[in-house]
Order: sequence, then C-alpha cells, then structure tokens
Amino acid sequence: MDKRNIIIIGSGPAGLTAAIYAARASLAPLLFAGVEFGGQLMTTTEIENFPGFPEGIQGPDLMMNMVKQAERFGTEIRFENVTAVDFGEMQNFKVYVGDTEYTAKSVIVATGARPRLLDLPSEHRLWGKGVTSCATCDGPFYRGKVVAVIGGGDSAMEEATFLTRFASKVYLIHRRDEFRASKIMVQKVKANAKIEIILHAEVLEILGEPKVSGVKLLNKQIQTESTLNLDGVFMAIGHIPVTNYLVNKAGQPQLEILPSGYIHTRDQIYASVEGVFVAGDVQDSHFRQAITAAGTGAMTALEAEKWLVENS
Repeated sequence: MDKRNIIIIGSGPAGLTAAIYAARASLAPLLFAGVEFGGQLMTTTEIENFPGFPEGIQGPDLMMNMVKQAERFGTEIRFENVTAVDFGEMQNFKVYVGDTEYTAKSVIVATGARPRLLDLPSEHRLWGKGVTSCATCDGPFYRGKVVAVIGGGDSAMEEATFLTRFASKVYLIHRRDEFRASKIMVQKVKANAKIEIILHAEVLEILGEPKVSGVKLLNKQIQTESTLNLDGVFMAIGHIPVTNYLVNKAGQPQLEILPSGYIHTRDQIYASVEGVFVAGDVQDSHFRQAITAAGTGAMTALEAEKWLVENS
C-alpha cells in the first residue's frame, strides 16, 4: 500500500493552508476535505477581515481559491469523510474512509468546530442572512442596527460587549434567570447602557425573509409570547469541535480530548501522539478566526516537514 508523507484531515482555512505549505515542500499531501468541504466559511457571505482582499470576499470564493491553490502545488484532495483513524504505530498512521485504509508517516488534524445551534428551521434558513455566530467577524456589518446575542456564558458577554461598538442596541437573551458567565463579565454587561438583558426567554423562531427582521420569544416564567424587532442574531451558546472520527475501529480514542471537547495540544499544534499535528478551531476555543486557523495550518505543515526529516 502506498504510504503518504502527510495526510491532512479537514478543508477549512487550517487544512488548506497546511496543504499549500506541505505541497510546496514537495511532500505530496493527501487531503480529506469531507463531503461538505470548506468549513464554516462556506456558509459565510462577506468576509472583510482576511488580509489581501481590500474590498472583501465571499466565504465560498475564498475557500475555492484555497482549494485551487493547494491543488496547483500538488495536493491530492478527496471529497470524502474520514470515519476512523489508528495512530497506534508511529510513522504508520492509518486513516479510514469506511473500509478503505490509507497510511501516512504524519497526520494533520484540522476538522474545525461547528457552532452550537438552537436547531430551529428558521435559524438554518437565515444563516448568513442575519444569523451568525461570530461578532468579531460580522459585527461591523451592523453599524447603527439592533441585534441580539443568544447565550449566558462568558462568550455571550464578550460578544454583546463587542457588538456595542457598532450596534445602536444589543439585546442579551438568556433562557435562565442566572448567567453561567463570571461575575465580572456580567457586571460589565449590566453597566453598558447599550445592552438590555432579557431573562427567562426561549427563542421560538427567528423571523424574516429574505433576511432577519426579529425573533419570537417565549417568557418561560409567565408563559407569554412576544416579538422583538432585530436586524441580526448572534448565537453564543458554544461550539462543538469535530472529533467524532478520532477513534480506531474498536472505538478507542486515538488522541487526548479535553473535557471541553477540544483536542489537547502542546504549543498549539502538537497532539498527544508524536507525528500527529493539530490546526485550527478543533483545538482553538479562544480566537476562532479564519486567519488564526490558517496560521496554525502553516505552523503544522512546517513542523510536520521538520519532523519527517528528523525521523526519516
């Protein structure tokens, strides 16, 4: 069986940047992009904060550019989902797509994370049309507008506070009567005149066509419904790292996963198994930006190249 130098799992900014660097180093990487490739940017419309695009760029266009660039330098891309891995033997790592086995001397894991959602049909329908999960990415689009942040943890507090730089008003909607966030973060939000807190509120539906115009809420305390007019809704109820495939055929975990669900790494990119590297949002619970994901993708490819030379 043909053994690859590097197999890359994931096709967001992290995986594709890793592929570009590895391919330019003549390592002939094999990248498993997944059936739905490109990560979260494939459902993102305008991107204004990725360097090199002064007029902005559509998320899918950016990802297609990265795919073409990776292929240009010799990356083999398969649009298939990895279903299992076996990292038990160094330099003989196994990656499975169903019953088909691939082997590699090193592996880069870059499958990202997906935002935790309410699972409302209207939420999916309006994703990227006023519903988003990244204030630092999309906040500037809401200058002078009214928005809501859904959530009760530190992330929700940070998102709400950040959005007050742009929005005229920010509603912070939480389904309970107490926040999970730290006291200092809650105090900061309560002291901000632009933020109005709505507690005991469950989002029943996100309204609007073709873009967000409001939300329908249920007050769980008194069981009454109301409508809130909005221009945007920011989900801040967490992210789910995509790690379900990181088990062997017997279902045994192959990498150390933190209680939060993110992959444990040393110095951002080194996994718990030597020769396996990790890039992007699957290990980054803090920044979650396309540019930082791309940066760790470059780091993993450079370190994997060095590791392969040292262990050849």
